[in-house]
Amino acid sequence: MNATPEPRGAVVDAPGGRELQIRRDLTAGIDRVWAALTTSAGLEPWIGRLEGDPSSGRVTFVMTAEDEDVPPEECVITECTPPRTFSVVTSVGEDSWHLRVALSEDGEGTRLLFGQILGAEPAGSVGPGWEYYLDRLECALAGEDAAGVGWDDYYPALKDHYDALAR
Repeated sequence: MNATPEPRGAVVDAPGGRELQIRRDLTAGIDRVWAALTTSAGLEPWIGRLEGDPSSGRVTFVMTAEDEDVPPEECVITECTPPRTFSVVTSVGEDSWHLRVALSEDGEGTRLLFGQILGAEPAGSVGPGWEYYLDRLECALAGEDAAGVGWDDYYPALKDHYDALAR
């Protein structure tokens, strides 16, 4: 990408607290989007991979879209209703992130709602990061190389927008 992406997120009051939400309308069908979000083969082209058995309620997530030395993160699956919704709690250093995804069919495509409860980490770093990764997801679903999505187009360009939303 060459231009600053248009921010698509909002901060809303949710049952778990203030939540950053980003919606995307994807051209891929719901089963394909579900697989891209919940399987190692689907995650690998745009963000990372899972290790372990999701049916156990716990997996390890390894971020492969960043530096090679990113440590694995344990994810506790708190909700999973294929192919519609899932929620996880993941450790990020000493913090925990509460993440959720809701999918719905929208014609031949899929509407995705991503949410993260805002905690100690500022929205100005969280929002641009998820915009970046969701654009990488869209590229992967379109059969394009997600490496063409450049982080520098998102941060710090979207930082002030997301910081203002969280106020």
